[in-house]
Amino acid sequence: MPGRTERLGGTTLLRFATAGSVDDGKSTLMGRLLHDAKVVPQDQWEAVARSSADRGQTSPDLASLTDGLRAEREQGITIDVAYRYFTTARRRFIMADTPGHVQYTRNMVTGASTADLVLLVADARNGVVEQTRRHAAVAALLRVPQLVLAVNKMDLVDHAEAVFTRIAKEFGAYAAELGIPEVTAVPTAALFGDNVATPSAAMGWYDGPTVLEHLETTPVGDDPTARPARFPVQYVIRPRSAEHADYRGYAGRLACGVLRVGEPVTVLPSGRPSVIAGIDSLRGPVDTARASQSVTLRLADDIDVSRGDLIAPTAAVPHLTRDVTATVCHVADRPLMIGARVLLRHTTRTVTAVVRDIPSRLALDGLSEHPRPGRLVANDIGRVVVRTAEPLALDAYADSRSTGSFLLVDPADGATLTAGMAGEAFTRRRAPDAPTAERRRPTGSARTGEEQC
Repeated sequence: MPGRTERLGGTTLLRFATAGSVDDGKSTLMGRLLHDAKVVPQDQWEAVARSSADRGQTSPDLASLTDGLRAEREQGITIDVAYRYFTTARRRFIMADTPGHVQYTRNMVTGASTADLVLLVADARNGVVEQTRRHAAVAALLRVPQLVLAVNKMDLVDHAEAVFTRIAKEFGAYAAELGIPEVTAVPTAALFGDNVATPSAAMGWYDGPTVLEHLETTPVGDDPTARPARFPVQYVIRPRSAEHADYRGYAGRLACGVLRVGEPVTVLPSGRPSVIAGIDSLRGPVDTARASQSVTLRLADDIDVSRGDLIAPTAAVPHLTRDVTATVCHVADRPLMIGARVLLRHTTRTVTAVVRDIPSRLALDGLSEHPRPGRLVANDIGRVVVRTAEPLALDAYADSRSTGSFLLVDPADGATLTAGMAGEAFTRRRAPDAPTAERRRPTGSARTGEEQC
């Protein structure tokens, strides 16, 4: 399910992804975050300490807490997406630690696709580099609601406020062009823990939150129940038993919105109307189903419904289309070519399709495009036009991350080729000279609740 905050066991759950250019200190910062939040098991910390000592290091290598692959430890870079689950006194977290190198852009797309927030790390000595811009562009493409910029290694620039302010201002202006709704900048020195979980004595000029404090307290405004309901049918239940001789239910997980007994609905792509006669959950019949709940719907009319169909409120039916224009990230090693025949998987529906056109490929800066590339190779982000054999009830990705996304799959072996986001690539861009000061205070100061709304 795309990014959202859930309430589990009395605490909220925040999904966030991390990214940063190679050698910006991302893995060290994440290791420091886990260590200072006191969520690292003692046996794991002892193993890291022993491994670091064996390599001749005088102190435990914090990066080893997140760089789990042997190749990552040997090369000193993050290669795969590493998921970490931890809990503090204030909140539960799922962290997707994603790679920084350009050749692993597809891994960042995977990790950030379900995130409520992206934590982006930049080296204070280098500032906003090409890969920083690329990661921000990916976050904007995926409609991640919030972005935190950790300006790391401040100890190597004498903790200078002017350096931080310059980088924060430059990145804030670029983020505004991408249409990123919220950016918070924090000056850090991960090796020593400055402003990671505890305030820095060396940067008394900074009066904003630490990285951990921001993660624990930031509100996440994406409410999936506020969008029109979308119910992809996963399975048709017909027991045909003596007890349930006439039972016909449609099982699935409500992707977004709210459905209620008695509500008029339409089954797509057939377009046949009906009314919700009942909603069954594991605990028995209920009157209402909300986003992310797995339930079984019963309809008042005996109509043909099968896996891959979508049930939606009649008052807010999505548009049916066979022509899909989308921004995609190509994840396969084999290239995607014009004319390629593929399978398109959208929610629980799979249809055959053909790639009609590849109008452009996104440049590394995230704003300019290379026209008519003819193909996309691994880690490329570009625009594609796909024609499907059957109509799809596809929302714009800007409106719904769950029902606006899809996969292109190789029909020969089932391998995933491309991850797609339907509709426009970015939200409204601001002019380069548009004011951005209100979007993020240069000092990174904490916002009030009114400023966040």
